[in-house]
Amino acid sequence: MSDNDSMIFKVASEPYEFEQIHELNYQTFVDEIPQHQQNEKQKLVDKFHKENTYVICLRDREVLGMIALRDKRPLSMDDKLENLESYLPPFKTILEYRLLAVKKQHRNTAIFTGIMKKSFDLAIKGGYDIAIISGTTRQARLYRHLGFKPFGPLVGKQDALYQPMYIDVAGAIELKKSSQILKPKKGSEMERLLFNYLPGPVSIAEGVMEANSAEPNSHRSQQFMDHFNELRNVLCERVNAQGGQIMMGSGTLANDVVAAQLSVLPGRGLVLVNGEFGNRLLDQAIRAGLDFDVIQVDEGKTFSREMLEEKISQNENLAWIWTVHCETSTGVLNDIEMLRKLCNGHGLKLCLDGISSIGSCDVDLQDVYLATAVSGKGIGSLPGLAIVFCREDVESGDRQLPCYFDLAYYEARQGVPFTISSNAIYALNAAVSNSDWQTRFANVKQWSEELRSEIEETGLSILAEEQCRAPHVTTIVLPDSISSLEMGKLLEDEGILTSYRSEYLIDKNHIQICFMGECQKPPRLITYFLREIMGQALAKDSTAKIGAA
Repeated sequence: MSDNDSMIFKVASEPYEFEQIHELNYQTFVDEIPQHQQNEKQKLVDKFHKENTYVICLRDREVLGMIALRDKRPLSMDDKLENLESYLPPFKTILEYRLLAVKKQHRNTAIFTGIMKKSFDLAIKGGYDIAIISGTTRQARLYRHLGFKPFGPLVGKQDALYQPMYIDVAGAIELKKSSQILKPKKGSEMERLLFNYLPGPVSIAEGVMEANSAEPNSHRSQQFMDHFNELRNVLCERVNAQGGQIMMGSGTLANDVVAAQLSVLPGRGLVLVNGEFGNRLLDQAIRAGLDFDVIQVDEGKTFSREMLEEKISQNENLAWIWTVHCETSTGVLNDIEMLRKLCNGHGLKLCLDGISSIGSCDVDLQDVYLATAVSGKGIGSLPGLAIVFCREDVESGDRQLPCYFDLAYYEARQGVPFTISSNAIYALNAAVSNSDWQTRFANVKQWSEELRSEIEETGLSILAEEQCRAPHVTTIVLPDSISSLEMGKLLEDEGILTSYRSEYLIDKNHIQICFMGECQKPPRLITYFLREIMGQALAKDSTAKIGAA
């Protein structure tokens, strides 16, 4: 592995990282560039430290480079240039990059561009219109290559001059006044930008690819087992589950494990269906030979307690309920709290397909008998690992089940009875460790509300009823005059990836926008295209009616 391969670009979060940031700040802006007074501690704490977000280059716990991001006015640039707005194109939100510093012995293009790329990603995810920086005149060419444009006069001292520069973050996703798409500068980071709103593969979390490409470890080694068990504990804590098992496989395999576990329980079950993935559970229940009834409601709707109470009262032999938590095909989020209370009240075991919800929205698995998740989708790692959360009272297969489907068999062997990829486990651990789920959930909820409001203003409708909409999946119902395939391809050509190729979406002429993994704030181009295509379709329809008359 080369030195560059072992570098990680991340947001500083650990105490030792901040200590090294203060030291590098001193080395750069006291010793090398005399902008501040010397002190005995040889550390320089920035005056805006508590308001800064630091992007760092880290290797083996050593901070090699850094930059600070801050959006609170007045900015540092406000003190250097009077009437800052007069030099810049119109904007609503602005982000300033400051304190760019790389250790002398490590100064190279890879660290510089890595820090700037990560900083640019944060500007995009934060929905800023413009980002500004005081770029050293010695690196002006490199800044321009990344898409920065100079503005205003030089600032600083004679021996340390800086050129104020800005990058138009919104320029990659907004429109010129002529209604033509503003193309990013050729060769810049923005030109290669993709907005990923797929249900999978999702945009992965920081550190996932590095962990996945590391040298494999034996799944029997103590080092691996320590990491594995720590990861299991963290995952269970995130969703309030008593236990959980991780295995190689897909979400379908995880749900087959649930079906197998239900097969050893006495009594009948109840499968709830309100979309494509509920139908898949129904199929898996049939294939597993389970004894059950079905409750089915129309797509876009959820289940009422009264409906379920009535069904339960008709069958005293019911033992379990199995349903999808987030019905991804429609964007409906079924009510866990209602189902939990219902099952507790009737002594039923609640089982959930949480594949599209865990990691994407707040999920509490208290009292849930079995629930499934995967390493990809909401959690933001690579596909390949199936997760089954379980209560401590989960029934043993007692050799009635294949070993791979028997959760008690896993538990008896410390969770690793079979070969499992250390790379996949470390990648999943990176996704979990480097993601702030609560911040993600809050952002996703806000983005979805804003997006849905804009979509409905175009005259289009959202499939899911308002009271049961998932915070992270929006299914848009297109009229017959607009092809979901054509709309999806149009957005894809502009770097906006939406879900539209699945057979069930094509059949119903639906298109989906999913906020899963390390997603970004949606660009207004989505609703722009929807509005434009809707207008064209309505105009054609009106012309056709006039001709027919």
